[in-house]
Amino acid sequence: MLIGALEAGGTKMVCSIGNEQGNVLQRASFPTTTPEATVPLLCDFLGKFGIAALGIGSFGPLVLDPTSKDYGAIANTPKLRWRGYPLLAEMQARLRVPAKIDTDVNAAALAEHRLGAGRGLGSLLYVTVGTGIGGGIVSGGRLVHGLVHPELGHMLLFPVEEDPMPDGVCPFHRHCLEGLASGPAIEKRWGLSAKLLSEDHPAWALEAEYLAQMCVNAIVSFSPEIIVLGGGVMQREQLFPLIRARTLELLSGYVASDKLTDAGVGGYIVPPALGVNSGVVGALLLGAQALREAAD
Repeated sequence: MLIGALEAGGTKMVCSIGNEQGNVLQRASFPTTTPEATVPLLCDFLGKFGIAALGIGSFGPLVLDPTSKDYGAIANTPKLRWRGYPLLAEMQARLRVPAKIDTDVNAAALAEHRLGAGRGLGSLLYVTVGTGIGGGIVSGGRLVHGLVHPELGHMLLFPVEEDPMPDGVCPFHRHCLEGLASGPAIEKRWGLSAKLLSEDHPAWALEAEYLAQMCVNAIVSFSPEIIVLGGGVMQREQLFPLIRARTLELLSGYVASDKLTDAGVGGYIVPPALGVNSGVVGALLLGAQALREAAD
């Protein structure tokens, strides 16, 4: 039985065909332009395969209250043409299959918990660091939702005194995590894309400081059993030892766990075990969940 998956991003939309086990069989990418131009392309591709269900992991914020008339819509996004767009309802209306939607980072968190770095654990934090920064939380084996959904990218941090851009680039908040540590923040601060910065550039120590502050805040707030850091910026592997060391320094031994020691932290703050496929695997798992719920 085939499941459709949509990774809805601000730059591109990736459609995949897979199965209930999270295996990807086909994939196609489309530029994110306007809903009117983009959504028909997505549905044309997905509709060719006779999918039984659809899972969507989307940029947000999203309306995820299932009792809301706007459930599945994109909320107060800076991508103005998509603000208020009923993504889930439109995709379901065109494809006529059971569908489920969550944030892109929640989808990735789900995949890493079920099949990746957090397999067998009760809780996990997944954070993606790229064009934006977002976080998905699994607690008690379930994705965390509440008033809306976690927005870790807009956690407020202490700017470093030596930071040449201490207010960050976020249009909503001064010195939030996304404004200080996202890919666009790195590029604006240093005048070069993160991909072009040398390994010994001072950007990485500063980046590690802000991501370590986030890790500490997460540890003392909801105590995840593992922290998974993914996204384009985290492809720079030299960040991991810097973040681990600074996290331990900031904690100062306050949280007693073998995982929060020099010997244990290497297995606690980790890259995604599923690599760049965390998002698509998570979307497939959401689609499989929609299929099960429709059968109940």
